[in-house]
Parts: sequence; structure tokens; C-alpha cells
Amino acid sequence: MVYDLIGDIHGYCQTLEALLRKLGYTQTRGVYAQPERTVVFLGDFIDRGPFQREVIALVRPMVETGAALAVMGNHEFNAIAYYTPDGVSGGYLRQHTDKNCSQHRAFLQAYEDTPEDYQDVIDWFSTLPLWLDLGSFRVVHACWNQQWVERIVQFQNGSSLLGDALLQAACTRGQWQYEAIETLLKGQEIPLKEGVTFKDKDGHERHQIRVRWWDQDATTYRKAFMGPESAVTHIPDDEIAGDHLVPYRHDAPPVFLGHYWLEGEPRPLAKNIACLDYSVAKPGGKLVAYRWDGEQELQPDKFVSVPRLEH
Repeated sequence: MVYDLIGDIHGYCQTLEALLRKLGYTQTRGVYAQPERTVVFLGDFIDRGPFQREVIALVRPMVETGAALAVMGNHEFNAIAYYTPDGVSGGYLRQHTDKNCSQHRAFLQAYEDTPEDYQDVIDWFSTLPLWLDLGSFRVVHACWNQQWVERIVQFQNGSSLLGDALLQAACTRGQWQYEAIETLLKGQEIPLKEGVTFKDKDGHERHQIRVRWWDQDATTYRKAFMGPESAVTHIPDDEIAGDHLVPYRHDAPPVFLGHYWLEGEPRPLAKNIACLDYSVAKPGGKLVAYRWDGEQELQPDKFVSVPRLEH
């Protein structure tokens, strides 16, 4: 099998359609497909962009007919938690704070007049696996951590799906499930030195950074920082104390990530690691795919992208 892996979409349906057409996919009975290839979506279908429902209406039939596979992104996980009552306080697993409401606003507004559709799409999000391991390559939204993968499989009796018990525990700070889901879907994070902060892409002040979890040479906070290049100058170049890496062998199967809002020309992060999130939800961003044909060493010329379409 050969695959086309596609990064974070965030409600930009026309841009997704343009990328699918560029990759040679055509619509048959309303479903994009190509006989020789299969799409793999890396999650984060929702939030931010103007076409929330349209993205789901395009992606979901592809997955349900076998034209595509997909994993859960942190935005789908957050949407599930935002929707799910906590069963204790009368609130929800993800609190309805101003910050969280703002992050979900585009998605919530798209479904505010059709609560049955809202519930249906949340239920569909819950069917998405947390990762895919297809033997010759792997897919996870933010960080492949074998320890957490194996522990979740054990907890879930062999499943890579979220499930109610895992969801509840993953929304409870202090539980190992919380750390596991945070790492797999949001990345490996480390605290900055006391008194040091920076503002993320949404203007929120951050005391922690996501790191290049595989990079043995990333020994300072600045070198380890995983995120938009425009934020690098705000990160101190002091050496990191303690262990901040997640082992990923150079001879392990290629792993594809989304999540990190990269900028510039798409290229592998390592010979067997590629991120496909190039900030489509930001002006000047692009939607990126990787055409995988079985190679174990990822190639720069296998990336395909289209610029963000505004309408």
C-alpha cells in the first residue's frame, strides 16, 4: 500500500480540496478517492477556520468508505472533553472558560443550531484512534512515545481508541493517563527556567515549551524548542537540566506528526520523522502532504503543499 499523509486542516475545506486535487484525487459519488493510494489524516480537523462542517463532511465519508485513515488530534480530544460532563461538579471534563470557549468558537458556532449534529460529530471523533502503527510507518498527532503507547494498549485491552475510562483519567491532572495523552497529542513539554515566559501564537503567556523530543543535539531550550520559527528568539539559549527527550531509534519506522505550526519549506525533521503541520490556519500558511511510497528514509521532494485559500 502507498499513502498520502495530510497535516492539520483546521476548518480550511477549500484548501483541503485543492490539495487532494493536486494529489490526483477525484470525487466519485461525493467522496474523494484514488484507486492506487490512501489518505492518512493527522488530526486537527476543527477550530480556527471558516469551514468546520464542510471539512467533516469531506473527511468523514473518506474514512468511512476506506479512502482514508485518520488519527485524533488534540483539538478533537479537547472537543470531546469540552462536550462531556465531568459527572461530579456539574461541569465538563474540559472547563467552559473564556479561553477554552474562544479556542473552540468556530467549531461551536458551526453546530450551535443543530445539537444532534454536534453530538454526532463528537461521537465520530471518539472513533478515531490515538495513533496508527501500520508496521512500515507510524502516525501520531504530536509525539511517538512507545512507553505510553504500550501502557495505553494494556489499559485499553489492546485498543488504541480513547474510551470513556481513558477519557476521564486523561482529563485528571496527576493521573498517568493525563501525561500520556498530553504527550501523544500535544507533544513533550518542559518548563522554562523560573521567571522566563513567552507568548504563543494565540497571545497566551507560556511557561513551558514543546521540544524536539527525538533530537539528541537539542541541549538548550532554544535548540529544543518545537514550534513557529518566529517565536524562537523569545526562547532562552540556556542549557536544559534533566532529561527531556523521548527515544526514537534511527532505524525505527518513519513516523508522521502534525500539531507544531511549522513555517518555511517542508522537509523531514530527521531521516525517519516528518511534521506535516505548516500553519494553514495562519495567513501565509500552507496545507502539506507527504507522498509515502514505502521508503524508510524520508525525502524532501516527497512533500506536496498548497497555500491557504481564503474563500
